[in-house]
Amino acid sequence: MSRIAYVNGQYVPYAQAGVHVEDRGFQFADGVYEVVAVKDGGFVDLEGHLVRLERSLDELRIDRPMSRAALSVVLAETVRRNRVRNGSVYLQITRGEARREFPFPTDTAPTFVAIARHLDWAKGAANAAKGVAAITHPDIRWGRCDIKTVGLLPAALAKQAAKEAGAYEAWLVDDEGFVTEGSSSNAWIVTKDNVLVTRKPTHEILSGITRSAVLELAKQEGLKVEFRPFSVAEAQAAKEAFVSSATSFVIPVVSLDGKLIGNGGPGVVVAKLRSLYEAHAATHSTDWQAPFLGP
Repeated sequence: MSRIAYVNGQYVPYAQAGVHVEDRGFQFADGVYEVVAVKDGGFVDLEGHLVRLERSLDELRIDRPMSRAALSVVLAETVRRNRVRNGSVYLQITRGEARREFPFPTDTAPTFVAIARHLDWAKGAANAAKGVAAITHPDIRWGRCDIKTVGLLPAALAKQAAKEAGAYEAWLVDDEGFVTEGSSSNAWIVTKDNVLVTRKPTHEILSGITRSAVLELAKQEGLKVEFRPFSVAEAQAAKEAFVSSATSFVIPVVSLDGKLIGNGGPGVVVAKLRSLYEAHAATHSTDWQAPFLGP
């Protein structure tokens, strides 16, 4: 079955999907995006992703292409047409097509595209069962990491460095030697007293939707959380560590820059949090199974 993409009001074959050469997302990275997990026939935490999308658009003063309800229908239809029951949907909204000039255009409509793809959730489960390695990398991103923009070159460089080192993720480190977050995930450690430590949500990090759910689950479980920076050395000396994101859920990090964390294997706290989040994903999803069964 050929893939289908949504582009500015039309569902088109993936190979024919495209936007104008002077789209500002292409020329200026003047746009935002979201990735929503699709698990067992439902969108996971869709509402949270759409709320964050609207915030990102508002921060950049990009017009919303349609209502939240209409956008949800587009995403569901994109997933349905691609028959994705387990995977993700990617949506991107840019300021639109305009003559290449730095100031914002005043007479252009936003560009809105969406694509869906299958994911093997068993691979994530395997990573969770054995744990993954991470490396550190300088955080060279801009000062508004809280906006989920398509300007991802620093993250791509960090992710490539991780790949070349045989690691799963790169943890970004600021000028003072503290971890901010992963190249495509939020970073956490668990202290020897079973306290969860993660950055306070500021302009320095993107506060993940999965992260927010994990925080709430930890609170319900009676786990203490500290919002503060942690150093690379503290992370290496932690009892446990993990990353969270929409498409990885919760994955234990068992080594950092080659140094084992804890006993070098997944810990009980992270395993519990992943189990709790998987249950959350199963019960807090937006169901679209009925449309999927249609023509």
